[in-house]
Amino acid sequence: MVDAAEDGPARPPGTPIGRRGFLKSAGLAAVPALLPTSEAAAAPPLPPPDLPTAAYPPAAYPSDVPAPGADGDAVARLLSAPGPRDVRWIRRALQIAVALELATIPPYLCAWWSVKDRTSEPARLIQGIVGDEMFHMGLTCNLLTAVGGRPRIASSVLGYPGPLPGGVRPDLTVYLSGLTKAYVRDVLMAIEAPELPLVRESGPTIGTFYTALQDAFHEVRPALDTAGQLSVRIGPDVLRPAATLADVDEALEVIKEQGEGTSASPDVPAGHGAPAHYYAFGEIFHERRVVASADRWGYDGDPVPFPDTRPMGVVPAGGWPDPPAAAGQLLGRFDLLFSRVVHALEGAWAIGDPHALDGAVRSMRALEEPALALMEIPLPDGSGVYGPQFHVLTRRPDELS
Repeated sequence: MVDAAEDGPARPPGTPIGRRGFLKSAGLAAVPALLPTSEAAAAPPLPPPDLPTAAYPPAAYPSDVPAPGADGDAVARLLSAPGPRDVRWIRRALQIAVALELATIPPYLCAWWSVKDRTSEPARLIQGIVGDEMFHMGLTCNLLTAVGGRPRIASSVLGYPGPLPGGVRPDLTVYLSGLTKAYVRDVLMAIEAPELPLVRESGPTIGTFYTALQDAFHEVRPALDTAGQLSVRIGPDVLRPAATLADVDEALEVIKEQGEGTSASPDVPAGHGAPAHYYAFGEIFHERRVVASADRWGYDGDPVPFPDTRPMGVVPAGGWPDPPAAAGQLLGRFDLLFSRVVHALEGAWAIGDPHALDGAVRSMRALEEPALALMEIPLPDGSGVYGPQFHVLTRRPDELS
């Protein structure tokens, strides 16, 4: 864990809302004036583990929530469903929210790990965003537990490349790659883009989805059970049980505002050392800090030089085909560790055990080593280097050792 003081250069003062640091252990709507006026150019050996990929089917957990990957338009159907919403509707929406927050972490980690200088401002910005997303996933898991659901995490891992869970931003394909200008613009900023006036696709946005979920809580006013929710410190953040409707509002507002910002400003309202995620990624893309001047916000501040990166290639559908032996061993090692992480996270909320969460953090610390080693192995066509593919093994959790 890290101290909040390590978050990076100070921003305008405000009451801090702790948010960063959890995933340091792994390596461990907008105003029109903010839109760009021109587009920047896109531009130690490990033993081979015995890892069969289909030895066991995924564990089945009784739930009224459909399998995340099999319901591509779930959000649109939830939002358009006739009649009053109920607790079942809220559970379905929250499981999609868990999957949605989880889906952002692998692409953000690949971008972060690919930056050679971890002390650079882009690296620090991405690191903070990854920590936020872990915190947001914890919030959604607590909320789902509060209404009698059981967060499904291992089965919610996105197959990359692919669409975001539930059909949010259906025109977006999320893929895994090292940090490039094109990756920042087409994936990282696209995931976090505010609702208005930046929406150009026909499907629901993340902000629309979370607003509807918040409205449903107010409409249904379900009983909130704190049993099984986790109360742990995640870096400078504190994840607490949601016991009241005000707690629910706070959690969902934090998720929206840290990701997209407000409709008038890139600042997160409580002020926490960096702009909302969309604008932080915008600083990396435009290579300038976002600042207010007169009556507008713009990328007109101090330089944020684009960093030197490891040229991780785009992971193809199904993963890297026929990798050389060294890369295959590292891919197996990484996928084993990642599988332990997601199963430990799932187990933490299944039994309300913070020690299981600690186990996930310990496994998370080990992810960086094979990831960086992969980024030293050239691809056969010379177009870049390998990188992690974030596959979840289908063996039972007790056999992932």
